[in-house]
Amino acid sequence: MSRSIVAAPLTHEAFADFGDVIDTAGESDKIINQGLCGRYHDRAHLDFAGGRPGVSLFKAEPRSLPLSLEMVERHPEGSQCFIPMSMDGFLVVVAEDDGGKPGRPRAFLTTPGQAINFHRGTWHGVLTPLAAPGLFAVVDRIGEGPNLEEHWFEEPYEIET
Repeated sequence: MSRSIVAAPLTHEAFADFGDVIDTAGESDKIINQGLCGRYHDRAHLDFAGGRPGVSLFKAEPRSLPLSLEMVERHPEGSQCFIPMSMDGFLVVVAEDDGGKPGRPRAFLTTPGQAINFHRGTWHGVLTPLAAPGLFAVVDRIGEGPNLEEHWFEEPYEIET
């Protein structure tokens, strides 16, 4: 089996099993603010077991492709939403669950203006901006108890374009 993964463009259809693509595709749901703002309503399904939703800021070092993927993680107690605070794309890595372990990872490249929300329990790579400043608003579960599982691959995958 090849350990190479080609990053594909992020689309709603390709990402549906893993989470939500948050963008302004299609018509806005309504026009607000004296007719000067389109509202694209309720674009992500936030899902938390216990705890509460919280908003944090993450500032991650930019990476470049090709990239060695050594580990993925998941959050069994809550979804996790990443909203870039710049108009730069970023890399998104996900994997289906295969009996409590991640299956073969898939990689996606966002376009400027796209954000993502991982479904609760989705295996995913770490935050991977491809340009500075790497600043994201993150909406996830704030609460007691463990909410992080990591899986380290015996042999890394190579992600390329």
